[in-house]
Amino acid sequence: MSTTRPALLLLPGLLCDAALWQAQIDALSDVAAIHVADLSRDDDVAAMAARAIAAMPARFAVAGLSMGGYVAFAVLRAAGARVSRLMLLDTSARPDTEAQAARRRALMALSRRGRFRGVTPRLLPSLIHRDRLGDAALTGTVMAMAERLGGEMFLRQQAAILGRPDSRPDLGGIAVPTAVLVGAEDVLTPPDCAREMADAIPGAVPHEIPGCGHLAPLECPDIVTAMMRAWLNQGERQ
Repeated sequence: MSTTRPALLLLPGLLCDAALWQAQIDALSDVAAIHVADLSRDDDVAAMAARAIAAMPARFAVAGLSMGGYVAFAVLRAAGARVSRLMLLDTSARPDTEAQAARRRALMALSRRGRFRGVTPRLLPSLIHRDRLGDAALTGTVMAMAERLGGEMFLRQQAAILGRPDSRPDLGGIAVPTAVLVGAEDVLTPPDCAREMADAIPGAVPHEIPGCGHLAPLECPDIVTAMMRAWLNQGERQ
């Protein structure tokens, strides 16, 4: 990893891999040495965070989407002194509600019975804005990520999500430049989750992206990339 550019750790969401961040990887390599964490191998957010941290240098920035945001909070708990800045995209500091947890367990039961189907067209409206459902390149990327990762990884990630702690008590202690991004039409982690985090993190800068669903780096890559570049160029707090 380059020693001249600041290190950036990217944390994907559930059923996502590096393809989620490809536009940002391509556009920001001039200002950051980018590493995309492998969040497919562990069933606990603390273990995911430990594996991600082990690949990073002494100081690094962190950006996480959805499940990646849950892991970002675990990174802060484990190695907060090493984190230079934080970006939270389409995520929440809250634990699951009982209804959300029940839905996860039902999907896990289906997967254990050999009925894992990844991201199907039926599930896409919860992930991307309705106006993009006819975008074959976008929907193909989302479904291909899920197919690559598969059912066993899905079970591990869902177990990690179910077991994550409530991160709301940690928000007031975050002392690095923080940006909070959310798609205005995100139905999984809606804007009120983003506002809650931005209100609680000292100095956090909130951004709501119009016409965007849950997968902002894919749906609105130019906007996310521009926001990420500005965030990376911020000076660190003293």
